[in-house]
Amino acid sequence: MYYVPAGKTGIVGDTPDVDWVRLAEPVVPDDPDASIVVDLRSDHSPEWERMLAQAALAGIPVYHTKQLRESLTGRVQIEHLSENSFGSLLPALGYRGVKRTIDIVASIVLLPILMLPLIVVALLVRASSPGPILFRQRRMGYRGIPFDMIKFRTMVEQAATTGDDAARHSAITRDADDRITDIGRFLRRSRIDELPQIINILRGEMSWIGPRPEAVTLSTWYESELPFYAYRHIVRPGITGWAQVNQGHVAGLDDVHVKLHYDFYYIKFFSSWLDLLIALRTVGIMVTGFGAK
Repeated sequence: MYYVPAGKTGIVGDTPDVDWVRLAEPVVPDDPDASIVVDLRSDHSPEWERMLAQAALAGIPVYHTKQLRESLTGRVQIEHLSENSFGSLLPALGYRGVKRTIDIVASIVLLPILMLPLIVVALLVRASSPGPILFRQRRMGYRGIPFDMIKFRTMVEQAATTGDDAARHSAITRDADDRITDIGRFLRRSRIDELPQIINILRGEMSWIGPRPEAVTLSTWYESELPFYAYRHIVRPGITGWAQVNQGHVAGLDDVHVKLHYDFYYIKFFSSWLDLLIALRTVGIMVTGFGAK
């Protein structure tokens, strides 16, 4: 792809797998396979604008950097919550009702099938280390309403913490965290530890697919540091999501910022097709362990 070296050209650094060619002058590329990427919101000289018009007339695709960046990275980078970015701040109201019905039906169908495996996992967790089978944590939920999320315990039982800094540190799980038990590593890698959240789905607190809910202490911190963070609560949080199948687990604030771009992409393109893609990728991660963190 050829790109115009003016305006916002961050797409070049974000997509190193693309063969980028910098246009040094406003001349239509002599290349039958050419396509041109340009920041159409930037002010270009008449020569560059004339070249872009000629390229379009010649049948050469001319892409706006913002839209193409979303397509190539699966992320939406929001500068301001405007109708120009999202079309509407309320995502696909029609699908939201259908999605809730799918969540309930799938949970009712799967719960009897999963009952015996869940009992076996519960016994393994009980035998792995002292402590409860289930882990409960206050998470930030749909429309910013906190709820108690449940999952299989994958760490050794921890002492209660006091203070915001200690609470945030305890809530963050890092790579190679020494608090994770042996069985806990398998449960995390396979995502089996999340299955008790079927109860949260039936309660209406979660969905099978959506942005992962964060601990309230972390969510409060992120909201104070990252603009528009609260907007991710416009849809129900999920057991798995677009950020999880693309990025995996994150801990640092910079990584959370990138995760937020994935969450906004999911919200912007909220649909059955995107949910199906996430479901298929999640099954692949559960079976192979590839891509899980």
